[in-house]
Amino acid sequence: MEASTVIGLRTMVLAGGGAKAQAEAVRMTTEKMAAAADIGLKFWTGGLPQAPDAATRAVVKHYRAKVRANRKRLGGGR
Repeated sequence: MEASTVIGLRTMVLAGGGAKAQAEAVRMTTEKMAAAADIGLKFWTGGLPQAPDAATRAVVKHYRAKVRANRKRLGGGR
């Protein structure tokens, strides 16, 4: 649900065009690349729990924090 909210909020910003939309597109792309690199580094260096369920929870927690921050920044947060 949170990710869907962020997608909708970002779509509105992007649809508005202009410098704000361009900045959001760049931010969105760089954030996704950085988040994937962070979790990949944790995976390859043993920074994730060994148990599959615990590792999955750690990955979801990592991405949820990013999504929550974006929701708040874009105006859809509490």
